[in-house]
Amino acid sequence: MTKRMRQGAVATAALLLGTAAACTGPESTSTPDRPPRQGSMAPPAAGGAPPQRGFTLVASGDVLPHDSVIDRANDDAGGDDYDFRPMFASVKPAVSGADVAICHMETVYAEEDGPFSGYPTFNSPPQIAKGLRDAGYDSCSTASNHTLDDGAPGVRRTLDALDKAGVRHAGSARSAAEATRPALMTAGGARIAQLAYTFDTNGIPLPDGQPWAVGLIDERKIVADARAARKAGADVVVVSVHWGTEWETEPDAEQRSLGRKLTASRTGGRPDIDLILGTHAHVPQAYEKVNGTWIIYGMGDQVSGIMTNDAGELDSRGNEGSIGRFTFAPPAVKGERWLVKKAEFIPQVMDLGSGRVINLPEALRQDPDRDDYREAQSDISDAVLGRGAAEDGLTMGR
Repeated sequence: MTKRMRQGAVATAALLLGTAAACTGPESTSTPDRPPRQGSMAPPAAGGAPPQRGFTLVASGDVLPHDSVIDRANDDAGGDDYDFRPMFASVKPAVSGADVAICHMETVYAEEDGPFSGYPTFNSPPQIAKGLRDAGYDSCSTASNHTLDDGAPGVRRTLDALDKAGVRHAGSARSAAEATRPALMTAGGARIAQLAYTFDTNGIPLPDGQPWAVGLIDERKIVADARAARKAGADVVVVSVHWGTEWETEPDAEQRSLGRKLTASRTGGRPDIDLILGTHAHVPQAYEKVNGTWIIYGMGDQVSGIMTNDAGELDSRGNEGSIGRFTFAPPAVKGERWLVKKAEFIPQVMDLGSGRVINLPEALRQDPDRDDYREAQSDISDAVLGRGAAEDGLTMGR
């Protein structure tokens, strides 16, 4: 893995939000197993657009199923299947309580019966998609350095499984047409488009004849895609980026530079991008408001096993992360920007003993004597607030 961001060369195409983006693509077989939350992905009521009331959006970090994670899900299913729902139970209230919830699926899926594998070449159980949906996630970014671990078949299996579970996705594609469409959600009267890109694919070349299989970071393409999404009707454009240097709490120069450029991009005085969500570093990184737009440089890992850093040492930071929660308010004048009126972070940790993702503020409210949880929460908070986000109003939620 490398911190160098390779410049992608994927053909830019018009983003078709109006009719096609109600699902992730023509191949979609999305059949959600639960009704949408009020305001989340529900179609407008008959007779016109829904009233603009604002919405909350949550986002979380890398879902990285190591062998121990897969084994835990197998145990939770009684040894006959793989059940990831208990793993997310602690964070489910925060996730499902938002109008829109976005995750990051770093790995690709194998066939339902396997074989499965963890690091370094991941083939994860597709049952993860059901666990994500049960937790309340509406969409996942799927562009990462592991997206091509099993080539085009891995991409197809992953997106098929997400579709089946009713989870939208952005960042990888089964066809050129699908690659031109963002994930699209509606909430609070707003149409939210999610785009996703990665710095690299661990040197694995794009599949023959499929230059669109994975969205690669290219500043000009990201801006063009965001502008196309806006032109096609998106009120809020969210960009997920897999970037940065592993094990570095401080965002690197390339993250900061690209973040400045993307947040500075405007059309008619209105920012082209409304929120940037970063993944990949495996440790929590800062939140920062740049050019009036919130950037999460790195949310850390949400799901992971035992993590070893670049020095070959066990590093518990690889099990720490944050959930970002942003409350958007509708503009006073139609066509202006939807503004974030409240920004929060929720520290979380993957508890390796229990095999559960833990909402730390809530866990400490129930058991204030957990010194290990308190220490993790303090470390995460220090990282998240390390670039002055508190001065711009970022607070801890639960």
